[in-house]
Amino acid sequence: MIGLDTNVLVRYIVQDDPGQANRAARLFEHRLSREIPGFVNHVVLCELVWVLESGYGYSRGQIAATLQRLFETDCLRVQSPDLAWQALDGYRRGADFSDVLIASINIAEGCEHTATFDRRAARSANFRTC
Repeated sequence: MIGLDTNVLVRYIVQDDPGQANRAARLFEHRLSREIPGFVNHVVLCELVWVLESGYGYSRGQIAATLQRLFETDCLRVQSPDLAWQALDGYRRGADFSDVLIASINIAEGCEHTATFDRRAARSANFRTC
């Protein structure tokens, strides 16, 4: 398994730097496989959503479609895929991707809820205002 950093995924998805995009494409197309997958952890997923939103102006629909393709790609393994899918489902419903992922991880680890100062997140069932 090969761990993937956010910038490798961004270059592969956005194709904005020809040299790095080509190197990322070679990695995806020639080195990664079902037997030797690329590993995408939760931090990378959160950074990816943030970069695509704020740095590249991707719409929520574009980002959701991109994440779904990543999650379904045979040559990638996503950390705790059930939790990543929960975050994607929440994101599609208008929630913040990282907030849903944080709450999902915490619930899976036995927390009764997640304390926050974020008023928007606090409206979610798994958050409580601190």
